[in-house]
Amino acid sequence: MTDLALDQFCHICESRCELFGTGLVLNKYNVRFFRCPQCRFIQSEKPFWLGEAYEIPIAKADIGYIGRNIDMSKITRALISLAFDPNKRFVDYGGGYGMFVRLMRDAGFDFYRYDRHCANLFAQGFDWNDLPDNDRQSFELVTAFEVFEHLPNPLQEIQSMLKIAPSILFSTVLLPEPAPRLGDWWYHALEYGQHIAFYSQKSLAIIAKKFGLHLCSKGDSIHLLSRREVSPALFRLVTHPALACAINYFRSRPSLLPADFLKITGHSLK
Repeated sequence: MTDLALDQFCHICESRCELFGTGLVLNKYNVRFFRCPQCRFIQSEKPFWLGEAYEIPIAKADIGYIGRNIDMSKITRALISLAFDPNKRFVDYGGGYGMFVRLMRDAGFDFYRYDRHCANLFAQGFDWNDLPDNDRQSFELVTAFEVFEHLPNPLQEIQSMLKIAPSILFSTVLLPEPAPRLGDWWYHALEYGQHIAFYSQKSLAIIAKKFGLHLCSKGDSIHLLSRREVSPALFRLVTHPALACAINYFRSRPSLLPADFLKITGHSLK
């Protein structure tokens, strides 16, 4: 352990961290990253560069943005249909341009978007911040796709999500073992400066225990934290793309698009 790590404690389990390495962030800042020897979580030093990193909220290398939103909408529809109440309301946390919310509303699910960094382009009129203060509760599920790796204070942010809803469906790619050197793994994305937290399966299990939640994971990328006990076998089923499409075919719902158009324009589609 080095002196550089003496003031670094794990954001997940609070153990003292070890210096993992230094990476070139935004192609100009030498940034230290630290790894927890207990839960294997990796975090950056205090991310002073985030304001600059989010000048372009969606990184230009995120060419999978559209496909990911389509795929996640299929999986989320199937999970809600089989494990949650589809008649309740939902929030997409870190919802980007609002594409996922629009896809879910078009499929008949009452979704709203929340994002501190990005403009709402596709789901205008359905932002969580637009709701009255007394109406920002009683949500069934929060989704947070490709969000956890952006969080400077994960436990604090997860607590905020759980104040909205008691379950969180999220995606983040888990660290391989052994952990790749900084810059040797595509998910580090050092040149864009937004990925500052990298999780192990053990770190997710500790998060679940801290909040009294059940954890399900599909492979290394899709996860569920929930106060509701969802069968791991069911979770694996609904997160299989082909099976999710089949479930959605038999559990389809009337689209909210006509009602949304009426709300936004005052005119009917008929």
